[in-house]
Amino acid sequence: MFGLRMASSANASLLSNFEIVATTLIALFVFHEAVSTRLWVAIGFITLSSILLSFEGAESFRFSYGSLLVLAATVCWGLENNCTRNISSKSTFEIVILKGIFSGLGSLIIALLSGEHFPVVTDLLMVLLLGFVAYGLSIFLYVRAQNVLGAAKTSAYYAVAPFVGALFSFILWKEQLSGRFFAALLVMIVGSVLVVLDTLIRHHVHMHTHTFTHTHDGSTHTHTISHTHGHDHFVTEEKHGHHHTMAELDRLSAPQHKLEGHA
Repeated sequence: MFGLRMASSANASLLSNFEIVATTLIALFVFHEAVSTRLWVAIGFITLSSILLSFEGAESFRFSYGSLLVLAATVCWGLENNCTRNISSKSTFEIVILKGIFSGLGSLIIALLSGEHFPVVTDLLMVLLLGFVAYGLSIFLYVRAQNVLGAAKTSAYYAVAPFVGALFSFILWKEQLSGRFFAALLVMIVGSVLVVLDTLIRHHVHMHTHTFTHTHDGSTHTHTISHTHGHDHFVTEEKHGHHHTMAELDRLSAPQHKLEGHA
């Protein structure tokens, strides 16, 4: 909230994608998860975009405090993502309810300790409505999407959210978007696309069995051979298919020919 006071909503929206970087680094160094080369490249692009969005200008050579606070928030979200992943096998409704209750109470306590006062009733109702949509409904749909689409695909789709936020800031609040913003936007898009590819595309090695009949040296033989194939495919794709020519199958069955005494 303090970061949003000092940074534009467009910058804050794009900077929220740094959550991907924070989540990955915490997963690597704290929870010792493997990180692919593609994801490391994506982290580089997203970090570069975050630096461009946070930098206030060469003449002052300083970073926006608002942007730094937003980045600090994404680090907190990254820690939360890793902790939530460790309890993801628990009841979805229990996770949503507990996160909602304690995040709300935590924010309220911090606000009271910082000397803030309760808003007027009309503002309070608007804030309650915003919280219902932006947090309550949002996290419920996100967790439900994980159940239907899977965690990997849901996370990839979620990378689109900051760009929607930046678009709304331009349409609703008429915020002026600088050349540096568009440069950072392009860099962020490249990083986000790499994250989506790394999330959705998986490389698997599958065992395949082929049975074929051919005529060899005047006699007909039937062979059953097994071999492995590597596939790059989307995580939701369950069927794998490929085609071999007869020459390829003959080559694959050559060792079997020798064992059976064929020339």
